[in-house]
Amino acid sequence: MSHNARNPAAHVALDASPHIPHQRLAYANNAAILADRDYVLYWMIAARRPRWNFALDHAIGRARELGKPLVVFEPLRVGYPWASDRLHRFVVDGMQANARVFDDAPALYYPWLESEEGEGQGLLEAMAKRAAVVVTDDWPCFFLPRMVAAAADALDVRVETVDSCGLLPLRCADKIYKRAVDLRRHLQSVLHDHLLDRPRAEPFDGVDLPSPDGLLPDHVTARWPSWRQRILDDAVDLATFPIDHLVRPIDTRGGCAAGAEQLADFIYERLPRYLDDRLDLEHRATSELSGHLHFGHLGAHQVFDAVAAREDWSPGRLGERANGAREGWWGMSAEAESFLDQLVTWRELGHNLCHHRTDYADYDSLPGWARQSLAEHSGDERPDLYDLETLEHARTHDEIWNAAQRELLVDGRIHNYLRMLWAKKILEWSPSPRAAAERMIHLNDKYAIDGRDPNSYSGIFWCLGRYDRAWGPERPIFGKIRYMSSDSTRRKTKLGPYLETYGPLSTAG
Repeated sequence: MSHNARNPAAHVALDASPHIPHQRLAYANNAAILADRDYVLYWMIAARRPRWNFALDHAIGRARELGKPLVVFEPLRVGYPWASDRLHRFVVDGMQANARVFDDAPALYYPWLESEEGEGQGLLEAMAKRAAVVVTDDWPCFFLPRMVAAAADALDVRVETVDSCGLLPLRCADKIYKRAVDLRRHLQSVLHDHLLDRPRAEPFDGVDLPSPDGLLPDHVTARWPSWRQRILDDAVDLATFPIDHLVRPIDTRGGCAAGAEQLADFIYERLPRYLDDRLDLEHRATSELSGHLHFGHLGAHQVFDAVAAREDWSPGRLGERANGAREGWWGMSAEAESFLDQLVTWRELGHNLCHHRTDYADYDSLPGWARQSLAEHSGDERPDLYDLETLEHARTHDEIWNAAQRELLVDGRIHNYLRMLWAKKILEWSPSPRAAAERMIHLNDKYAIDGRDPNSYSGIFWCLGRYDRAWGPERPIFGKIRYMSSDSTRRKTKLGPYLETYGPLSTAG
């Protein structure tokens, strides 16, 4: 099923204004721009950042084109799946950072938190009644595509969606790529034409828009008052919200400022060690950027720009051969190219599937060979079987797996290498492969700060055969699925400090 099949009215904007690359803009309905209305409304739902954001660039462009003020509306509902203190805190952190930036911008920033389910019903419609056009984010995952389609059907004004997901516009890959090497080859063929089409690092520089003060009707601000001041004052009490309070916030803060600090720390401290220390569980060289990328507090272009600056890179260093090789095409250092393969190839591989298919999180979306092999071994004896509660509370016999699950419970992440083992063992310990997939999704989406994301589903389903090939020798339970064991993990990694940090007697317990 195509991405646009989620909303039959959606279509690529061939007559797009020149504010952003035309491939990144689509119309979610057939309504018109109503130039006699009061302002341009940017409904910020995925690219939750005030910089490096094509959707914001486009909203500013529309406002200048129409001579209208700009209203930036960033809501957070309570009824989304897995709503918790952890996820809410990260988003509210981002709202606080956004409020500080927008305070110096010629736009009205209107953050709003739903304190009980259904309280926000009608708010977008009320704001859109005065809007000449509604701009929002095109993000192909979780409940957001359905939400945008429903809103577009209900509104009487044009809703324009803007893709800020990756370096390559989603619509520039017109098929599903089933292997990383195939997408990498495609990227090497076409990406050079898109690398100079970047969102603006400072989108309000040199921009003069009409004042937005007093634009929103009194009945809107009275019924749905802005949370801006409470957010700035750290006066948001999550205990009063009907969300899961047992999934506690993590120490890492959300927001564009915190994400930029994490990015700078990675570029200068960990990227030089990226090749050598990625399996070092004590001195991690991984980026730790996935949560900020997931919530849109960082953008892929911003991260790429930081890597390119560190490398003193220019597009003239790109290779000429589109052979799908993992190294050599970028013309950067080995550690930078290795990281970019994760940021660009693997990250955009997941977005590619979610863009084209709505069943990306379904077991039946696995390749036929994987489902067949797993089915052939579904009746194999499983020496250890655990129920979901035992897994969730990290009470298996395997200390490595328990430590990985405790890291997820406490820090909202699992070290990249151990995340693969974590998933493989769930397959081994579940009554069926389908049940294993459901458990992985439950645990990851509930606890991971970067869950509910195209990359998350890529990682989970890769462990069940997606983007992979058949492996031998054929094994019980796994069949031809790539095998991993705790014993091999113990040999390849230094586990001592990790097990001490996330062991049963640590604070992680």
